[in-house]
Amino acid sequence: MATVLKVSPVATGRKPRKGEPPLPPVSPFSHVVKVADGPAGESRVLAHLERELPPGGIPAYLAARKDGARSFVLWADPERRARLATVVTASSGDGVSAYQVLGGYGEVLGTVVREKACSGKGLRTRWTVAQTGCPEAVGLKGRIFWWYVWWLLFPLWLAIGVGSLVSGGGDVPRGPRRIRWRAAGETPFEFHSDGEVVVHAQWTDQRLAAALTALITSFDSWLGTPWDDKRE
Repeated sequence: MATVLKVSPVATGRKPRKGEPPLPPVSPFSHVVKVADGPAGESRVLAHLERELPPGGIPAYLAARKDGARSFVLWADPERRARLATVVTASSGDGVSAYQVLGGYGEVLGTVVREKACSGKGLRTRWTVAQTGCPEAVGLKGRIFWWYVWWLLFPLWLAIGVGSLVSGGGDVPRGPRRIRWRAAGETPFEFHSDGEVVVHAQWTDQRLAAALTALITSFDSWLGTPWDDKRE
């Protein structure tokens, strides 16, 4: 049975009105990773997401983020007693970013490499996932056919986008987002345009899959809502 993972926002409580004392947050985390057994299964919280800030704090994180750097923790519990996984940036720049995914004791679960479209290896963004002791999986963002259709109709999408901005409502059409990974003749996992990562391979480490879900969602483009780009 396939496993489905998705990053979901968490209610953190309303901001206090002017003159009111600060309100205690409902949750210290803005987003969690939820998991379900199959598309129709009931979801449960697998991890609580939190950025791991550098010495310069949020401004330094956001500055490094522009070059593809990411650093965050997937907590197993809301009290931050145990780490499910940690994502650290091994290198970033020139459209290519490499990440290590570490387990709760610092062991390497695997690596994830993101190569931005037109950065040297093709016209589509490439995601390479290498789980320790397992075959390397490579996925490309969107199908060539749908990208062709997208660019063919780009003037129409642009007009719709401008209209949406002027009216202050509506959704702006986005490019193809689906990713299917191939490894040793199989499809271990895939990313859907609704933000879900579906894991098919039984050998996939759920911690690595959760980290991958959080990583992909953090690259949600200027039309999307990345979970880690908040200024507070």
